[in-house]
Amino acid sequence: MNIDMLIDGILDSYDRYGLINRSDNGNFPNRQNVVEVLSDLQFLVFPGFRIAEAIEPVNIRYVTGQRVNNIIAKLTKEIQKSLIYIKNTTEKCRDADDDITSSHCFKLAEDTAFALIEEIPEIRRMIQLDTVAAFNGDPAAKSNEEVILSYPGLEAILVHRIAHFLYKNGVPIIPRIMSEHVHGKTGIDIHPGAQIGESFFIDHGTGVVIGETCIIGNNVKIYQGVTLGALSVKKTLQNKKRHPTIEDDVTIYANATILGGDTVIGKGSVIGGNTWVTESIPAGTVFTQEK
Repeated sequence: MNIDMLIDGILDSYDRYGLINRSDNGNFPNRQNVVEVLSDLQFLVFPGFRIAEAIEPVNIRYVTGQRVNNIIAKLTKEIQKSLIYIKNTTEKCRDADDDITSSHCFKLAEDTAFALIEEIPEIRRMIQLDTVAAFNGDPAAKSNEEVILSYPGLEAILVHRIAHFLYKNGVPIIPRIMSEHVHGKTGIDIHPGAQIGESFFIDHGTGVVIGETCIIGNNVKIYQGVTLGALSVKKTLQNKKRHPTIEDDVTIYANATILGGDTVIGKGSVIGGNTWVTESIPAGTVFTQEK
């Protein structure tokens, strides 16, 4: 068997099984481009922290403007591709063969990219509260800067706040690429659909899972291995609330599992480690594993 025959076999599989990302207007979003956009967004939120680049008063406007332009240009293209690719959304857009700059999909994508840039000050406000929550909630933290530079939980929350904005604004695929990218880095799996309030702290973080329809209030703290999941993963429940609601001021310790869309953990409750919860817990409850 020669090289040409091996190549033919691979090309035949492209036709037979699909899942090939061609370089035309109707192709699938590019993961590398999305990750690069995410890196630029993280720079805007924490300038000088995530990327080795000197930030001085004389150049900060130029550097920020460069990042903003890069994000808008690249993210617009990736959002447009995601809109065209998804069948239900394609009906709102012109054919991929139309002029790319005049298509309705392009306008939707560009408007969303601009809206995300406009949201950056609010994301910065929220992540500042998350940073303070981590510093106040962890005796080992020596400064807010240490939290920003080294805590995986904060990075996962930051990416989630970006991805959730896109998710809320109807962008398919790209929010999940972002969330799974940071999942691979931190071991923290937060679906972009999850609604998370202010001052959220994930301590340690490895193995944390937060499902799509989960609702989390303000001042919530969770530890490693916590699962906020569904009682059933049937496809027929796709558009139902499947994941729990965690009210304000709740602490959930390591390896606790809380399941079900009707499950509500009341305000100020403490859920002990290695517990299994499938029913609502009243406010102010300390719930521990039975011996």
